[in-house]
Amino acid sequence: MSNKEISQPNQNTYEVKSKCPIIYALDIIGQKWKIPIMWHLSDQESIRYNELKRSVPGITNMMLTKSLQELEAHQLVNRVQYDTIPPKVEYSLTEKGKTLLPVLDKLHIWGEEQIKLDKLDYK
Repeated sequence: MSNKEISQPNQNTYEVKSKCPIIYALDIIGQKWKIPIMWHLSDQESIRYNELKRSVPGITNMMLTKSLQELEAHQLVNRVQYDTIPPKVEYSLTEKGKTLLPVLDKLHIWGEEQIKLDKLDYK
């Protein structure tokens, strides 16, 4: 078999059949900003871009846009653009995205517990 016949996977792409479900899930939502974005989207039925940016401290416009596009590509986030001047765009979680809310809630609870434990360790 020549080198041309061997397909090299992209570093972020794996064959679905042989992939660990945890790694597969983290490939979809594991980037630094995606979980905080989804968490803030869960607070409201829909949210405008600048509202979302203000609610995720430290995120840049480029990272917010890229993360939202990737979440939309995985059908976790819905984007609605209104034909108004100035342009109005709203984001919300899709039904598929909402299925992650129990997991995000558990992660939030676990994080709160870790913050408390770490504060005890530093006293």
